[in-house]
Amino acid sequence: MAVWALGINHTTAPLDLRGRFAFAIEQIEPTLKALRSALHRQPEAALISTCNRTEIYCACEQPQLQPTLDWLAQSGGVSPDLLRAHSYALHDGHAARHAFRVASGLDSMVLGEPQILGQIKDAVRAAKAAGSLGTTLSQLFQRSFAVAKEVRTSTEIGAHSISMAAAAVRLAGQLFEDLGQVKVLFVGAGEMIDLCATHFAAKNPKSMAIANRTLSRGEELACKFGAEVMRLGELPDRLHEFDAVVSCTASTLPIIGLGAVERALKRRRHRPMFMVDLAVPRDIEIEVKALEDVYLYTVDDLAGVVQTAQANRQAAVAQAEAIVDAGVQNFLHWLEQRATVPLIQQLNAQADEWRAAEIARARKLLARGEDVDAVLDALSRGITQKMLHGAMAELRAGDLAARERASTAVQHFFLRKER
Repeated sequence: MAVWALGINHTTAPLDLRGRFAFAIEQIEPTLKALRSALHRQPEAALISTCNRTEIYCACEQPQLQPTLDWLAQSGGVSPDLLRAHSYALHDGHAARHAFRVASGLDSMVLGEPQILGQIKDAVRAAKAAGSLGTTLSQLFQRSFAVAKEVRTSTEIGAHSISMAAAAVRLAGQLFEDLGQVKVLFVGAGEMIDLCATHFAAKNPKSMAIANRTLSRGEELACKFGAEVMRLGELPDRLHEFDAVVSCTASTLPIIGLGAVERALKRRRHRPMFMVDLAVPRDIEIEVKALEDVYLYTVDDLAGVVQTAQANRQAAVAQAEAIVDAGVQNFLHWLEQRATVPLIQQLNAQADEWRAAEIARARKLLARGEDVDAVLDALSRGITQKMLHGAMAELRAGDLAARERASTAVQHFFLRKER
């Protein structure tokens, strides 16, 4: 089986291009079905899509990297050449190494962050639901989970990391002298907003509010932090009330536009606004960044903040990479063994056929009243002769080279003393 991976991430592609290939978790199942239908022989497939990466993993008898790239480019509405310039393509061991590093947080914008592991597990469950996860990819991802667990328990890879949420609070603290006087609005109610609200709540802001499309989910999160809840439709009229806005939704289009922010600034008499857009695609129109009284940060803007203390993590990274290396070698060994499975199946089938034939013959003899010991002796001789016939024929072959090869094989398989 060939394994391949095709992807883009925060190091290879700009945010707006990544936004074209962002898939919500509920889109993964139909997307995988469409991908497999477009490829030859419908390979095993899985799709991982987060704010920092979109990756396709496939397994099949023959690699189909170019058709995979063509299909992904078409799905994002870009040319294959543009996607190729910003993507990476990996085969077999390199694909496995990448998967293990991603699961372990070694390939994340926030080194060692744990959120990616949960996102991969969600993607694997979606692939199972789509019926696209076969034996090879199941092994790949199960082994990636085991490697990630060992990395997190055996190293301090995440001990010095600064999460996106913590980075947002740090930046807000640089703009506002006292976060205790700041009113914070969170747009969305997913895991990232939950993390951000947790970090901001620790600074005791003046007030917090949650705006979400689904009011019940917003109320659940608001209750957790003692925050106000509102519908997304209220945003344009209430945006001016907040000093800090953190947005992360699954919307395919911006939900906070330039006009809305301009009106909010006017009502605020141009008091500064701090805005963080953690969504991919963007939640806040990029033109907002040009406004004089707005400090807008995207996931890519936070990269420098979250990578502080990088030197302190190098020893842990070296340990983690060694764990990944061992995991890759084990997976490749398993993959190589899989190549002999068809031959093993054929051998078992042939042995079963011989056994069935001799048992049928023995039953006929017993039905005719033949002596049981004589039948058993004939049964064992018949099976033995069938199993040794091929080897004996090769040993009697006229070709000297063939006889020598057969002799070596017979000694190896039948005459070894140690087992």
